[in-house]
Amino acid sequence: MNKILSLFLTITLFTGFTSDTNQFIARQGHISFFSYASMENIEAQNNQVLSILDLKNKKIAVSMLMSAFVFKKDLMYEHFNESYIESDIYPKATFEGDIIDLEPSLNKQTKIARGNLTIHGITKEIDIKITIEKINKTYTISGEYNVFVKDFDIKIPPILSSNIAKIITIKFSFQYQSYEG
Repeated sequence: MNKILSLFLTITLFTGFTSDTNQFIARQGHISFFSYASMENIEAQNNQVLSILDLKNKKIAVSMLMSAFVFKKDLMYEHFNESYIESDIYPKATFEGDIIDLEPSLNKQTKIARGNLTIHGITKEIDIKITIEKINKTYTISGEYNVFVKDFDIKIPPILSSNIAKIITIKFSFQYQSYEG
């Protein structure tokens, strides 16, 4: 939990988020990924994802530890962290961006989150289609997008290239509560 708290503080200081009624936090967001492969599909879940939503400034920030992904097999976890993501060198992935044309008063809307995704030490500007739902005083943001492995300089040995997809599907869901520091 101390790692998550330190990630939150890093995001807070870096992005200028402060405590007010327009800011929300998801302390246990969910991100999963799926890679179709001829030998065996690869999928993992991460429920230790921190996200901050700033309605006033229409901004979103996400941070997660790469080593918090859970796989069905220990060997997949080991290969993911040691050989591909190199989580000892690149321990986290982040997204910081703007939600285009966000209307905080609407109960449900589909928008674009445009910002910088950093994985494996490489930052790329991306657009992600998101669904935002407002229920009482909470918000849920969910969506799905594809990541090209080559865009983030993730090396796959030629002998394994047929076992790992070149495009990884990422799904996410964050349930935000009002943040009052």
